[in-house]
Amino acid sequence: MQPREISRLQYMVPLIPSPYSAPEFDLSRFLNPLHNLYTPPQLQELIRPHSSCINSNSTSDEADEQQLCVINERKQRRMISNRESARRSRMRKQRHLDELWSQVVLLRNENHQLIDKLNHVSESHDKVVQENAQLKEEASQLRLLLSDMPLTSPYSTLRDLEHALADDSQS
Repeated sequence: MQPREISRLQYMVPLIPSPYSAPEFDLSRFLNPLHNLYTPPQLQELIRPHSSCINSNSTSDEADEQQLCVINERKQRRMISNRESARRSRMRKQRHLDELWSQVVLLRNENHQLIDKLNHVSESHDKVVQENAQLKEEASQLRLLLSDMPLTSPYSTLRDLEHALADDSQS
């Protein structure tokens, strides 16, 4: 029994019923450092634990005790219900967290795949750009060679040669 559980001390009830209740000593003022603070009587009834001993044989005490039993049962059921609700809530939270983690894993995999694809496309693009630059350079050099060459052909200009080649390919 913890010190805070001892709040009242009660004498045993004698075998011969007495019309008076057994004397009580309130120990809460010794155990509670805040005993000097004012507590409204309604709150004192809720705070003060009730003894399981029967103080007298009157029907009002039995009714009060029965009412306390009903209230305690309700509190107990509510406490059990709240615990179960909290357990379900924790399970839902854990399931949601697990789903989020699997989503993180899937998105990271997809991200890596897209990065690999982007790198591959970027490399291909760079190769095509480089090849295009080489082809343009070769075309430029070939044009220079052609323009520097003395023409001994029946075509006077390069355009005439291109037209002639185009006519030959169509026929």
